[in-house]
Order: sequence, then structure tokens, then C-alpha cells
Amino acid sequence: MSGTVSGLGNNQSVKLENNGGEPLTVAYNANDYFTFSSTQAAGSTYDVTVASHPPGIVCSVADGSGTLSSDVTDVAVSCAPGSERILYSFAGGVTDGADPNAGLIVTRSGNLYGTTNRGGASNLGTVFEITATGTETILHSFAGGTADGANPVAGLVIDNAGNLYGTTAAGGAHGLGTVFELHQDGTETILHSFAGSPNDGANPVASLIIDGNGNLYGTTANGGAKNRGTVFEVSANGSESLLHSFAGGTSDGANPQSALAMDLNGYLYGTTSRGGAFGQGTLFTLNGNGTDFILHSFAGGTTDGAYPSGDLLVEGNTIYGTTEDGSFGTSNASAPCANNNGCGTVFGLPSGGGSLEFTVHSFAGGPTDGEEPMGGLIMDGAGNLYGTTYTGGSSPSGGGTVFEISNSGTETLLHSFTGGSTDGANPIGGVALDSAGNLYGTTESGGANDAGTVFEIN
Repeated sequence: MSGTVSGLGNNQSVKLENNGGEPLTVAYNANDYFTFSSTQAAGSTYDVTVASHPPGIVCSVADGSGTLSSDVTDVAVSCAPGSERILYSFAGGVTDGADPNAGLIVTRSGNLYGTTNRGGASNLGTVFEITATGTETILHSFAGGTADGANPVAGLVIDNAGNLYGTTAAGGAHGLGTVFELHQDGTETILHSFAGSPNDGANPVASLIIDGNGNLYGTTANGGAKNRGTVFEVSANGSESLLHSFAGGTSDGANPQSALAMDLNGYLYGTTSRGGAFGQGTLFTLNGNGTDFILHSFAGGTTDGAYPSGDLLVEGNTIYGTTEDGSFGTSNASAPCANNNGCGTVFGLPSGGGSLEFTVHSFAGGPTDGEEPMGGLIMDGAGNLYGTTYTGGSSPSGGGTVFEISNSGTETLLHSFTGGSTDGANPIGGVALDSAGNLYGTTESGGANDAGTVFEIN
């Protein structure tokens, strides 16, 4: 098994593997030629992958897999500088937002919309717009108190008229968070102020979803009959209904932190970060009368994820999501991530649920992989998944990653964040995809003012 590596610079190297083993480090030299030392029997399969690469470099493999009938000499590993760029660095203070905790939405015109948890006129967060050229406009600065929300943690949704909807974790009439609408003319309306237990939710930290009739659906991390969180609906006329109060314990979830997902039949799906049979979170669906059915209780350890917090994705008959912990990465089996609870997973589950949950990818942590995914996933037209991890990656700073998982299950790190003044660090939300295939997202920290960034991966 042999081939070439191209695109490396002085003092750079990549580590290759064949069939998940036989690690081989190829350093920059005159011809970048490599040969695996072991041989394989004719008729066996081979799969050459890049196990690690320099920060800021993206490497791909051509002619790297197949069935052996003779010596393979044409494996081509091509490396190139990553194409990530900082579209905007937040400045904080009274004139700008700071510390974005959520992902973005991208419109057909290429404009991006999102929220920051801090900054703005009252340092209680903002709603912002960024054009395709990187020009930012603050659409709203949250004032808190009884008349406005404060500290939005979640992202936004947009209706067909261009109005934006979101949640704040605090503020409002009872200080327990709000659902707000931001009209096209810039005026804000508080659609609902959460009142907390026992008859209402409290502290929403997840984005909303909107149906074809303009009804909004979401979750609160606290409140409800047992103060373990709720699922709620805000109708198009602004009235709120409590669809479910979580009870926790082994038979119900507790403390949802992710947005809901809706399938083509109108069924709602969501996750809770705690509760369930093992106390490490659940994936649930709601029936028409508000009773939730636990599709899966996360068990953690080496066989399952734990503590889901990212938004769900429903594609066809499969539900995809992420867990922050669990399922130890194979390359770090002896010391799986700093918290010793596993590095997190991407999971899939047939919408019928049961014991059919499967792990799409177990993160291994730095420097070969990301760690601790906190955001949701998106899928392109070819069935490839994209997301972020909060930590890990090839950078010594462990500032997180943007990853792709192909429809065949192969993961590629598209970018490892380095932090500092020239790059973002620690993305919490997922990424958005435009019609040209560009990815956009936010980082909580890093950038010119260490107040977070908006980034683009071209």
C-alpha cells in the first residue's frame, strides 16, 4: 500500500491509518511518498484515512479504499489550507453584542441572523443581522425588567413575512424568560412571559420551531408541575399552552435544553438533558394529548451517548442528534477526554424508537478529533451531516471544531478553532448551510475582542 501526500509545508506532517490501524506519519519532504510497512492478502479490503493533520489544514484521500487484487500504489492524499474566515468579531459594550451561544439562520439573500447572550445597550444581549459582506446591524438590544426579555441563549426562526421569533432565558413579567417576535420594522413584541411552576415553564434555552400555520413550539429548562421543564406552544394569536410538564425520574425526562423537531406528519420530537432510565437524558415524542413517549433513554459509558443538548434533525424516518458525553472515542480508550465520561456522540434513531438507537460517530477528542458537541446537526442534499464541537480539535488550545460526517459514516474535521485575535473558539451552536454550500456559525469566544465571532467555511 503506497501513495503520495501533497500540499504540506515545512515542519508539517499527517498521520495516516489503514483500516483504522497501522498508524503512519508522513512528514514534508522532497516527494512526500509513503508506503505502509505491512502487507495484506489479495481479496482483502483497504481504507486509508487521515487520522490527524496540522491545524488549519484540510486533507482528503483519493483512491484510498477498495479490494486488493495487486499492489496499490496510487493513493493520493491532498492537503490544503482551510478556507475558514472570520466574517465578524463581536466587540461587546453598549454598541455591540458579545458571547453568541447559538447558531445562525441564513436567508436566500445571504443575510445572517442570530443572538448574543451579552452586550448591547443594557449588556443583556442582542439580536443582530450580518450581511454577506460582513456588515453588522443590531436589530434589538434587550433591556430586561418586566417589559423585555434578557440573555437570549437560543437562536432564531423566521416566518414567510420575514419576522423573527426567539426566546430569552430571563427577563419578562416574572423574570423567568420570554418568547418574543421582532417585526420587520424593528419593533419587538413579547408574545409570552413565563411564570414558572406549577402552571407554566421557566427559563427557555432552546430555539423555537414554527409550523405552516404560524404556531410556535419550544421547551423550557425549568418550570412546570415538577419544575423539571416543559414543552409549550404559542399559537399564532399569541396564546400559550403547556403541552407537557416533565416529571424526571426513571420514567420521564427532565430539563430539556434543545429545540424540538417536527416530522412531516406533525409529530414532535425532543430531548431532555437529564432523567430517563439511567439519569443521563432521553429522546421523546409527544402524542396528541400531551403525553410523552420515551423513544430512548441514554445510558452513557462505552456503548451510548449521554446528556443530549443539541437540536434534533428529522430526515426521512431517522432522527439525528448529538450528546455532550458518552461513548468513549476509540483512539482515546485509555484516557477518554478530560472529564473521563467520553467525548460525545452523533446518534441516529429510527422515528419508531425502541432499542434501535445507533451511534453514527463517537468523538475521540483532541488532537485527532472534536470533543463535547453541544449544537445540532444539519444535512446537505447528499446526506452528509455537519456540526460543531465545543472543545477538542488539532489546535493545542482545544478550541473546538467544525466536522462533516459523510453519508457513509466517515468523519472529516473541516476546521479546528485556534482562538486568539485571529480565530474564534468554543462554538456552542451548530452551523447553517446556504444554497452554495457555505457553512456559517458562531463561536462563544475568540476574535479580535475575545467576545465571540461569526465564521464562514467556504
